[in-house]
Amino acid sequence: MKQSLRDKLDHLVDRLEELDRELGGEDAARDMSRYRDLSRERADIEPVTALYCDLRQRERDCATAREMLDDPEMRELGEAELADGLLRCQALEEALQRALLPRDPNDGRNLFLEIRAGTGGEEAALFAGNLLRLYTRYAERQHWKVEIISANESDLGGYREVIVRIAGAGAWSRLKFESGGHRVQRIPVTETQGRIHTSACTVAVMAEADELEAIEINHADLRIDTYRASGAGGQHINKTDSAVRITHLPSGIVVECQAERSQHSNKARAMAVLAARLHDARVRERQSSEAATRRGLIGSGDRSERIRTYNFPQGRVTDHRINLTLYRLDAVMDGELDEVVDALTLEYQAEQLAALADEA
Repeated sequence: MKQSLRDKLDHLVDRLEELDRELGGEDAARDMSRYRDLSRERADIEPVTALYCDLRQRERDCATAREMLDDPEMRELGEAELADGLLRCQALEEALQRALLPRDPNDGRNLFLEIRAGTGGEEAALFAGNLLRLYTRYAERQHWKVEIISANESDLGGYREVIVRIAGAGAWSRLKFESGGHRVQRIPVTETQGRIHTSACTVAVMAEADELEAIEINHADLRIDTYRASGAGGQHINKTDSAVRITHLPSGIVVECQAERSQHSNKARAMAVLAARLHDARVRERQSSEAATRRGLIGSGDRSERIRTYNFPQGRVTDHRINLTLYRLDAVMDGELDEVVDALTLEYQAEQLAALADEA
């Protein structure tokens, strides 16, 4: 391990001791906001320092084992302990490097997932419905909650556009790499001659903002329209102007919501989606000016970037960012997405580790 990383770890050990002194002081709980911040910081660095202390102990054990090599009677035992110690040290160094990777500030957040039909007409809309089912089934496997915020259905039962909110532990960290273009190759239900067509959808994954106030939405910049919701809902939904459309004038972003019977509830949901879109736009703008954050194989998250192809005749799914091909299309479409997500996460961590080594 490079000395610069050891210096960083030594600093964390000192910081942990400092935090323990502050949190154990008589006045620690007087300022509960500061107390929570210090407790959160301690919870973040304690696992890292525990690994580092374990590594240092293993290194001391290796040093003792090397001394045993000079004693003919202890040499064999020393060689065995040294070999075991070196393997443990290597594993701990790798774990420490992963623990030191910069954390995504959004990893603890819920998200909004938007799916829009692209090229391909009705077939693209049907594929959008397939993708919605894929993510819904995956969320069910993870015990996350899924709420439909708005949906624009197509004539054949697909979606021209659908927005859902996914809430649960790990939702953002597991799905944040799904933004981009998703392409499907199959024989559409509308095809009479059995020809394979290629259609596409775009997926956008946006972290839910903690508070609307944090995004600083000026209500003077909003145009809010109400109208009667369409689709299922019975007589009530056809008699009241419960649906809400919010237009953010500076950016041109338009958000609609008609999922609830209450106009107030629909407005609150639409505002939450607008906040997420504005936050997402700012993050992308910042990333566009930071080439290092966009150079990786995982991709930029640009919605125009083709990231994955679902080939039904061959039963395969290919993620183009990491050249991963699985012949398990049916399982993936049924929500078994872990193998893809795990591969993307490992590749992302590898890129971060490489960057960390360059900086060290």
